[in-house]
Amino acid sequence: MITSFDIGGTTIKAATATAPGLLTMLGRVPTPRDDYAAFTAAIADLVAQGGAQDDAPVAISVTGVVDPAGGRVTCANIPCIDSRLLADELSAMLGRKVLVANDADCFVLAEATAGVGRGHRVVFGAILGTGVGGGIVVDGRLHPGAGGLGGEWGHGTIVATKLRVPPFDLPHFACGCGLAGCLDTVGGARGMERLHRHIHGLDRTSTDIVAAWRAGDGAASVTIDAFIELIALPLALVVNIVGPDIIPVGGGLGNSAELIARLDAAVRPRILRRLDRPLVVPAQLTADAGLIGAAALGLGARP
Repeated sequence: MITSFDIGGTTIKAATATAPGLLTMLGRVPTPRDDYAAFTAAIADLVAQGGAQDDAPVAISVTGVVDPAGGRVTCANIPCIDSRLLADELSAMLGRKVLVANDADCFVLAEATAGVGRGHRVVFGAILGTGVGGGIVVDGRLHPGAGGLGGEWGHGTIVATKLRVPPFDLPHFACGCGLAGCLDTVGGARGMERLHRHIHGLDRTSTDIVAAWRAGDGAASVTIDAFIELIALPLALVVNIVGPDIIPVGGGLGNSAELIARLDAAVRPRILRRLDRPLVVPAQLTADAGLIGAAALGLGARP
């Protein structure tokens, strides 16, 4: 049995696990974003509540970027852990092995071990949430890549200036990473809203846009056409480079089965491999993917 954590900018969730999908919830507490002593105390209290053996590891899913080489965490949402060697510091405090991975990597690890990717050798997890993220699992093992940035397909200037379907000019919007024209600027929920505003001059939430598209609204359909075109092209390149057997899609937009089916239909004709089954599919695990992925990470590290 191990202790797993899902740490976000507002809440810390904890559970004990004997298998990736077999969790016993320990509870949730507010994240002490600006107080490192309170943060570490919250972790220690939850580990003690779990009652795992003294040599049992602790595994953590955290928002941000985790450098696998040194374990340094970059996390603007939780300032007290930003730039810290979180795994090493918690390990020294708790007296046990601590593993830390970012939430996108834990999402795909969860899907690969206990979700829709189970039984597949190569799984690329795509997150269409507020922005665009992703991760890679090969043979049941996370592949974080150099700097912990493997699978981050939402960044780099890849958005075309002119969009073919429907035909219109698209500016290179500034991205939070410091570049411009990244998929992240038009590919997630905020990106869909930005597209709708750019095309139609109207402010609507992504939830409303998807609902209107499903109801046959013309303006929403134009936005969704553009959105799918913008995502399908880079995702097809990811498929040709990484060679995934399946692509589970998480995040808020991943909850729309119709939208993901449309994305799958746009991706498969653009890849070299010919498939007669869906490749891009909705994620199976939603509420506890972070905890499940962290559990898989920790259980995989046990001797």
